[in-house]
Amino acid sequence: MTTIELIKAALKEDMPLGDITTESLALKPKQGEASLKAKEDLVLSGANAFEETILFLEPQAKVKWQFNEGDLIYKGQNICSIEGDLLQILKAERVALNFLGRLSGIASFTRRFVKEVEGTKAKILDTRKTTPLLRGLEKRAVQHGGGFNHRFNLSEAVMIKDNHISLMGGITTAVNRLRQNCDLPIEVEASNLEQVKECVSLKIHRILLDNMTNEMMAAALQIIPVEIKTEASGNMNLARIKSVAELGVDYISVGALTHSAATADVSLLFDWS
Repeated sequence: MTTIELIKAALKEDMPLGDITTESLALKPKQGEASLKAKEDLVLSGANAFEETILFLEPQAKVKWQFNEGDLIYKGQNICSIEGDLLQILKAERVALNFLGRLSGIASFTRRFVKEVEGTKAKILDTRKTTPLLRGLEKRAVQHGGGFNHRFNLSEAVMIKDNHISLMGGITTAVNRLRQNCDLPIEVEASNLEQVKECVSLKIHRILLDNMTNEMMAAALQIIPVEIKTEASGNMNLARIKSVAELGVDYISVGALTHSAATADVSLLFDWS
């Protein structure tokens, strides 16, 4: 879905029969200004979705941003100002804030992981553990936080996981079958050193070291030649991420970036004077 389609659906969800409260007040349009304020330190993401939500209900609104997406904003700072019919902006408020809060939360959480691995070669990756239909926005939020995107969907890249291995009766069988039918680079999920050795012998593109201890990953990296990229995954959290990066892996994929990020605290303040 496009961002506009998501906004339409979200507004329909929030106002299936209109905003009964605001509309029943029977007020005339009221021109004025509202300000978006950060109630905590955050990394901005979702500005476009926020603005398009406002404009969908108040096409004449003028939104002036003080920051760009990816910028660090401190608690108490004004993020943007909006001029227009405040009654229409009020109707759009919750949906607009939901988009911006959710996406800024992901960007802010990602930035914390990125900071932890500074000084190493490791890049922080997201996963497909995203909110249904919001994947594009959420993966963009990861970029705003300084992270990188893993495959966007199942159609984009080849990745042999444990269920594929079980289905085919082994890594070698799965890799050989894929090479007969597909010419894309292959990534394989390995959960022990024997599987790592098998992947190395097959000269695959990338090995995902899945749910391994740091000690096992260190041993695996001694086996894997430099031309094969390495990715650590499974139970990656802020307390552990630096020690994993220092082992020398190329990538660390973190599902928590999108499935466990807290919503950033932002507020839209109206000037009714």
